[in-house]
Amino acid sequence: MVMKDENANEEKKSLSFVEQFVEEDLAEGKNGGRIQTRFPPEPNGYLHIGHAKAICMDFGVAEKYHGVCNLRFDDTNPSKENTEYVENILNDIKWLGFKWGNIYYASDYFQKLWDFAIWMIKQGNAYVDEQTSEQIAEQKGTPTTPGTASPYRNRSVEENLELFNKMNTPEAVEGSMVLRAKLDMANPNMHFRDPIMYRIIQTPHHRTGTTWHCYPMYDFAHGQSDYFEGVTHSICTLEFVPHRPLYDKFIDFLKEMDGTATNLHDNRPRQIEFNRLNLTYTVMSKRKLHTLVDEHLVKGWDDPRMPTLCGMRRRGYSPESIREFIDSIGYTKFDALNDVALLEAAVRDDLNKRACRVSAVLDPVKLVITNYPEGQEEEMLAINNPENEADGNHAITFTKNLWIERSDFMEDAPKKFFRMTPGKEVRLKNAYIIMCEGCTKDADGNITEIQATYDPLSKSGMEGANRKVKGTLHWVSADHCVKAEVREYDRLFYVENPSADGRDFHELLNPDSLQVKNDCYVEEYAANKKPGDYLQFQRIGYFMADNDSTEEHPVFNKTVGLKDTWAKQNNK
Repeated sequence: MVMKDENANEEKKSLSFVEQFVEEDLAEGKNGGRIQTRFPPEPNGYLHIGHAKAICMDFGVAEKYHGVCNLRFDDTNPSKENTEYVENILNDIKWLGFKWGNIYYASDYFQKLWDFAIWMIKQGNAYVDEQTSEQIAEQKGTPTTPGTASPYRNRSVEENLELFNKMNTPEAVEGSMVLRAKLDMANPNMHFRDPIMYRIIQTPHHRTGTTWHCYPMYDFAHGQSDYFEGVTHSICTLEFVPHRPLYDKFIDFLKEMDGTATNLHDNRPRQIEFNRLNLTYTVMSKRKLHTLVDEHLVKGWDDPRMPTLCGMRRRGYSPESIREFIDSIGYTKFDALNDVALLEAAVRDDLNKRACRVSAVLDPVKLVITNYPEGQEEEMLAINNPENEADGNHAITFTKNLWIERSDFMEDAPKKFFRMTPGKEVRLKNAYIIMCEGCTKDADGNITEIQATYDPLSKSGMEGANRKVKGTLHWVSADHCVKAEVREYDRLFYVENPSADGRDFHELLNPDSLQVKNDCYVEEYAANKKPGDYLQFQRIGYFMADNDSTEEHPVFNKTVGLKDTWAKQNNK
């Protein structure tokens, strides 16, 4: 019996605090035992990895407790939203491996919200304010001093109704009027100091066109939308902690209008907040990400240097690695700055299990096997993935003339250099042991060709061919390879926490975040790979074909190296 209790306690400890709250509600029989969450993005940009953390929680809780997670687009600001963002949000959620129950839009509830606002005015709980935004902000006071009432606060119900209806006309001027809730200008919670409920926006909406000219604010629309849909747990990030009392207050009003005020605690969305995901050398601000795109500082939202999910997908990250990373850092009540190296380690570990091994040479120098028969060709067997036998193998052609990495040869090498140098043997992967004879240089002293001889009895897999040499090099046949472009990426910002740096973030951009190599060679098998195929360029790193890739001009993005070289560079 004791053992059972201990196991139960251990299981509870392993739950996130969000899951513990959910289990408490289930144990108390709240909401009839229903679990319903929602993911509510605003369609004004592309999703980034910070959103992925929320997605994993919202969808994960619903999945774990046999509930449903709906997708709701918070489309209350038509000046910043469009259908392009909607479509990409749908694609990103599917790519991460989640399925929504239903798709809703805040705009589905515009009429209900309008009717609720009318009720608020009639109850004397809302009024139209004609002050400027600067005046309203000034009159709100500070957290330690009370605010000052608006001169329009005590307008009659009739006048407020007339002005509110005028706000929703084509003639209404943006910024001339807002509808505010009449709450408490002395409340220590600044969000209670007569918050704005509606403002005028004369931009056609991507779904409702010009039906509306007056749109609800987030704080007014969000909780009510949760209530309309039957959400049981509204899970959001820590910046919404001070918004929670207002969230509950508006729902109190709504339940009063519906005549259900006596049952305030059941069938009420429970707001739970967790910490945001912040990464080193990265910005998550949607405004700054927009700037990067709009000013062409990156090549679009899906630039592989961006923290967007579509950028990570294009770079070659797997959805499984992102989910594993998010699971590893967990959910807390404290904001933290996570090392991007942890994300890259998760990507590296996952791709090791799924990437096909291929040969590529990024900085080529010619290697001629002088005693190999002219015109002879052999197909060598290359294992696709030693971590998964079921992935099989493929053939790579061996010939007299090869390409190898320039860094794999040194004419005057130190003692512990176990690659190619005159008078020493190395093995060519999946092929033969060779002995380096020397090299040829141009007039400037640059090495243009390396010569070596091969041992015909040392072919990989041949009986008795396992004599040991200390170095193994990868290669591609100069006669059976394809020229390719390779794009290598570094941190987009050169400071660890650009969001906290006082300088203009433009000054913090890393000028060397993209390096393009145009004279690379890949084996023919690799050249046929498509975006979405995970590759390991042997001894170099993980790569994926880019969307720009064509049959005539393959392009590959470097996803992540085989090891974390960044940490080594910065610890010198």
